[in-house]
Amino acid sequence: MYELYTFFLNKQLHILFLCGWYPSRVLPTNGDFIQRHAEAVAMKHKVTVLHIITDENLAIKKEIEFAKINNVETYIGYVKKTKNPFLKWKRFISIFIELSSKISDFDVIHVNTLFPFGLFALYLKLTKNSPYIISEHWTGYHFPQSKNIGIMQKMLSKMIVKNASFVCPVADNLADSMKQLGFNGNYCKVPNVVDTEVFTPIKNTNKTFTIIHISSLFDAHKNVSGMLKVAKLLENEIGFFTWKFIGGSDKNYKNLLKKLNFETAKIEFIAHIPQQEMAIHLQEASVFVLFSNYENLPCVILESFSCGIPVISTKVGGISEFFPEDFGKLISQKSKKELLASLLFYSKKTTENKEKMHTYAVTNFSKETIQKMFSNWYYQSLKVNS
Repeated sequence: MYELYTFFLNKQLHILFLCGWYPSRVLPTNGDFIQRHAEAVAMKHKVTVLHIITDENLAIKKEIEFAKINNVETYIGYVKKTKNPFLKWKRFISIFIELSSKISDFDVIHVNTLFPFGLFALYLKLTKNSPYIISEHWTGYHFPQSKNIGIMQKMLSKMIVKNASFVCPVADNLADSMKQLGFNGNYCKVPNVVDTEVFTPIKNTNKTFTIIHISSLFDAHKNVSGMLKVAKLLENEIGFFTWKFIGGSDKNYKNLLKKLNFETAKIEFIAHIPQQEMAIHLQEASVFVLFSNYENLPCVILESFSCGIPVISTKVGGISEFFPEDFGKLISQKSKKELLASLLFYSKKTTENKEKMHTYAVTNFSKETIQKMFSNWYYQSLKVNS
């Protein structure tokens, strides 16, 4: 067995990514962090992605798209929308069988979000003896959101996790939440990946105190309304500054913005933009703010570190696991008082440890680092399965 493991140790493998979330024509940014994981793994191994999604604009029952994107062979199956859950599953299974028949000779399956696509991995393990690992990012396993997980999903998820060689959540905090639900398996965290060649520090010549927030702008999750209220308090203290909200529009916040009536501060809402543009906005910022009610390990915090930009974040989820003390401030959930105090602190302070922050990002979150971590678990799963 040891000889077999040694043989595999430096071999290029074929990894099948089974993805419940992945960018597509339906949701162009959904699971882009999974895409970055796939691209990191593709630096060493052959990677094939299989993703299935409902397309309500599809006139026919199903459609398959194939493309090679950044060295990743990508198969996306689109199925016609239906309100019948049994028919939906039938269509998903049908197109999965068709897609998987096009992909052969893979060594390890890499499931992204364990339910429901872990069922396909379990099927392939039972029929083809293919080992699988699981990456997990879903915040829904944390209490109280976990109360919404049904009995059947819990039962099937336990089975999927039990049969996985390894489960790789992005944070130990997420692993703890999964274990509390009875999902017992071999856990080993692998964080999100950052393109440290795009997100780099620059000498910032911007004289305006500039705050940046990047997210889906979903208020129940990201507490955008809370940040806007703190922005008004900050305006009362210092007058002019800029706060950029990137990732959507202000349509859900027009009434609040009208009520707050900003007079000197510049509040900008910017739609989703490519990573290269996002990096420029980060590089020009004074501080990044995340005021979330719950999280796992947001990529945007790691990307801010890579740009040498300090971060103010609520201490939720697994954020504190990768947050050096001198890289920013962790504050209490929903504490406007602590957020305001932290913003006032950074309005008077310039960042002096940009290269240290970038080096930390390269060491812990670069494509090469994440590729090596996943490769280790792939080889280990082949050893366990032999």
